[in-house]
Amino acid sequence: MPTCAVLSFRLGGTDGVSVVAATWVDALVAMGFDVMTVAGEGIADAIVPDLAIGRWPDGIDSVIGPLAASAADIDALTETLEAILGDVDLVIVENLGTIPMNLPAARAVARARSGLPTIWHHHDPAWQRDRYAAIDELPIADPAGGDNWRHVAINDLTRDQLIGRGFAAITIRNGFDIATAPGDRTGERHRLGFTDDELVMVHPVRAIERKNIPAALALAAELGATYWLTGPAEEDYADTLNELLAAARRDGLGITHATASSTADLYAAADLVVFPSTWEGFGNPPIEAAIHLKPAVVSHYPVADELRALGFEWFEPDDVEALRRWFETPDETMLDRNRATAVRHLSLEAMQLALRTLLDEAGWLP
Repeated sequence: MPTCAVLSFRLGGTDGVSVVAATWVDALVAMGFDVMTVAGEGIADAIVPDLAIGRWPDGIDSVIGPLAASAADIDALTETLEAILGDVDLVIVENLGTIPMNLPAARAVARARSGLPTIWHHHDPAWQRDRYAAIDELPIADPAGGDNWRHVAINDLTRDQLIGRGFAAITIRNGFDIATAPGDRTGERHRLGFTDDELVMVHPVRAIERKNIPAALALAAELGATYWLTGPAEEDYADTLNELLAAARRDGLGITHATASSTADLYAAADLVVFPSTWEGFGNPPIEAAIHLKPAVVSHYPVADELRALGFEWFEPDDVEALRRWFETPDETMLDRNRATAVRHLSLEAMQLALRTLLDEAGWLP
């Protein structure tokens, strides 16, 4: 049986990269691969702490200041990866070679995979983030040359930008489980303490700056909704988040940071999904909202407009009156159209077919 390793900073969590990586693992297993997972932290078959975000200063420190990881450190990590991956037929690198949140690790992975079958799965490259815009080292070209590396973007914007930088690339959009069973609205709302007539607006994200928490809080206040933030604060955002939530509570806004029993129960319990991000490589929650027949408020970051072009209909963050009218007279046909769009373009089956086609073209299918 051919073997494949899926490798990233972290795996097994609720972040977008981990969620998408899990769908690729399932697809690879279904195609006949024996799959192992390798990550710096989280849940994986092999945990290599030197791969984790924050193990060394990020790309900014590595470029502007002295490289925190020594040449010996990178050599040691390269040898560790060669030992772990030595007998693996194919490696999928999930975003670790895309965004410089651990640049020494990216260098080590590139060296360990030189000339070997590798798919670099790109979610959000450095040039799409203000913080990393000055760093142009990633992606790394195969030191061995040849065509044993493939580059896959999760959206057309990134694919085109990769091509413009000299990397042959294709798009494989994220795939979603369309057949998921509906959640238990009554039971989950009761468990979370929501009343029958309470308007609940869920923001199913990690709390970081680009998720635009202030815009979500402002919208909840205008609608008189309870604001439900599901994820933890990351990237040094905890103090800012605490200040924002404390101020909103003083103004009388209902806020919960509860954990849902399941993804399906989360969407069942909510009345509205809010997603006012300033930037996303994709944006899974609006697609999940479509699958679970929930209205969504989505900002106009570039990839959101790419997804809108597929046929999704989302509310504008600044059009509160449109939302009020919708809740007074819900248009269920809009929700049905959104779900049909997700089925047509973003199902697991569509993703699996695209991945199979790539592997077939490369000669890597079992």
